[in-house]
Amino acid sequence: MEFKVRASLVAVLVILLASEVLIWEAEAAGECGKTPIGSAAASLSPCLGAAGNVRAKVPPACCAKVGALLRTAPRCLCSVLLSPLAKKAKINPAIAITIPKRCNIRNRPAGKKCGSK
Repeated sequence: MEFKVRASLVAVLVILLASEVLIWEAEAAGECGKTPIGSAAASLSPCLGAAGNVRAKVPPACCAKVGALLRTAPRCLCSVLLSPLAKKAKINPAIAITIPKRCNIRNRPAGKKCGSK
């Protein structure tokens, strides 16, 4: 009898954990689609210098990555710029958001701002 109770409790626990994982994965498909925000942020590593200095020349690799990101998931850029990873890298979102304009990306959101600032 005790074995059946333990087995039932284990089964319920496994079901609860599995449902939590499924809910978490469904919520993960957010601003960056199915790409984890860490991966999206890492793909923008060529932009680090330009994200900290508004007068720095933006590398072509950065422009290509930002352009691709804006075509596939336009809201992802702000999510990356406002992420804890960007804070750790000391990225200033107000400067970084100017990169699409500095790259002369045509289909960029006009007057785009991230967050409340």
